[in-house]
Amino acid sequence: MTNTITRPDLDQRKLDEFMGTAIGDLSSTVSAALTVIGDQLGLYRSLAAAGPSTVEELAKATGTAVAYLRPWTANQAAGGYLSYDTSTERFYLTPEQAAVLADEDGPNFFPGAMQLALATIRSLPQIQERFSTGKGFGWHEHDRDLFVGTERFFRPGYAVDLVPNWLPAMDGVVETLTQGAVVADVGAGHGASTILMAQAFPNSEFIGSDYHEASMVVARRRAETAGVAARVSFETHDATELPAAAYDLVTMFDCLHDMGDPTAAARAVRRSLHPGGVFLLVEPAAGDRLADNLNPLGRLFYAASTMVCTPASLAQPGGAALGPQAGPAVLTRVLNEAGFTDVSVVYRSPVNLVFQARS
Repeated sequence: MTNTITRPDLDQRKLDEFMGTAIGDLSSTVSAALTVIGDQLGLYRSLAAAGPSTVEELAKATGTAVAYLRPWTANQAAGGYLSYDTSTERFYLTPEQAAVLADEDGPNFFPGAMQLALATIRSLPQIQERFSTGKGFGWHEHDRDLFVGTERFFRPGYAVDLVPNWLPAMDGVVETLTQGAVVADVGAGHGASTILMAQAFPNSEFIGSDYHEASMVVARRRAETAGVAARVSFETHDATELPAAAYDLVTMFDCLHDMGDPTAAARAVRRSLHPGGVFLLVEPAAGDRLADNLNPLGRLFYAASTMVCTPASLAQPGGAALGPQAGPAVLTRVLNEAGFTDVSVVYRSPVNLVFQARS
């Protein structure tokens, strides 16, 4: 005896519309690998420098094979990542495409996000298994490209907003840093945020920390290259292991939600501040209700939560699994429970919420 599947009548227009969305997602998912190839092999940078080029000219300039570049350039043009002149059969980058794909030091650089995305996919078997067990999967257990891609993804936004907008939005912090302060940057990763602050405030001392020693090794090297190593150090320890009454400012950028016990981490921050010190917390932008976050940015952050943030939290004591879409009400409650009585959102960007917290 065979089971008979009964299918309901379908609205063909709605079906076609949803299938179009799914096909677009499939195309984008597979094409992410080609974006990373274009970045890693310097294909975008070469086109940005040389201008309109044939496939053969691009191959010669980059030392790559024409047979691979033909489908690569076609894919990129089909997706709007390259422009194509049909009369000359040359590919090129518009200024806007070049800003996003070829200018790694610019504020709009994006291939690092694709590198990050592909790294999360490499952990698919482990994360799928955790759906059944409920166990965690630590940040340190992921593919190395996750650490590199995360820095390359967040650094442009930090460069645009941290010194020009976020710090000035806080009461008296710029003045304190200008005169000379001691700052802890907790969850510093590869040190992008720490180094940006050190470059802007030469009278202040900065201590970045992270539990991931491999990232601290990279951060120390970055500080040497940036010429700020005399005033910047990087230490390997948990976020709850901060010395008491040691800092004028403590910062956390896009990391509190990854922690097993965010309240304990925030409580450690409060204890570590000098009297009158301030906590700068930057978290992904989100509303307080699920319905507020059902949009493309929310979709991205919920994917990150499923693949990276929630597993990381569950791998630590506490296992709070706060997730990157916690929203201002939940984050304010966490800070209040940690002992901060004066908490406010002082700045909002399309992708971030910036909190100021004082005891």
